[in-house]
Amino acid sequence: MHNLTQRQVEILRSIIEEYIETAEPVGSETIEKKHNLSASPATIRNEMVKLSEYGYLKKPHSSAGRIPTAQGMKFYVRELMKEKELSTVEEVALKEKVWDYRERMQRFLKEATRSLAEKTNTLAVATTDEGELYCSGYANILEMPEFFDIDVTKTLLEALDEYDSFANIFANTNDDEDIHVLIEDELGSRFHGPYGFIFTEYATPMNVHGRIGVLGPARLHYTSIIPTVRYFADLIKTSAKGW
Repeated sequence: MHNLTQRQVEILRSIIEEYIETAEPVGSETIEKKHNLSASPATIRNEMVKLSEYGYLKKPHSSAGRIPTAQGMKFYVRELMKEKELSTVEEVALKEKVWDYRERMQRFLKEATRSLAEKTNTLAVATTDEGELYCSGYANILEMPEFFDIDVTKTLLEALDEYDSFANIFANTNDDEDIHVLIEDELGSRFHGPYGFIFTEYATPMNVHGRIGVLGPARLHYTSIIPTVRYFADLIKTSAKGW
């Protein structure tokens, strides 16, 4: 791990947050104009070169800008971002959408994935350890530039048909984090592509265990999605009745 200077940290954060919003390579002029870094475009360019050498940024073909690598994204999630917690109003609204189904596991998980997909504008996934798989939000990914590539979309949709695709990921996730963030190659060969996956475990009062999370491009809105995924897992735990 490289010891980044404060300026490098701020430039890296700015590039990643700009890329998350736009899905476009980010140039030094954009950073200088929009993020108030008190550095000239030339200085920013020099720092971007260094960040690329460290493995945090890369330069797409035929572009003067940079985009974050998977390593850069993981560094952002671990060290730079600040979570945006759900408000009490948001939590109550989400709870109301699933509350009436708390005694019916399948309907509850189906509604939970639908609500999670709607809230995060991604593709939501829930599983049980018994091999059940629930997905919602397919249309959301079709609006993301990464999925304009038919091969990228095809690979994802094919993997979604198989519970084993997720079972392999869960079996190979050994960290002790409450929220797991996997980006690109960390998802394994079945999800080979520019994907990001945020998920966490849940357990009900009757010891039904599983995972719930969201899939999308590597540039997911981690600051808001991570606390939202965490809330849905807690919602399953506290709302499930009889399962």
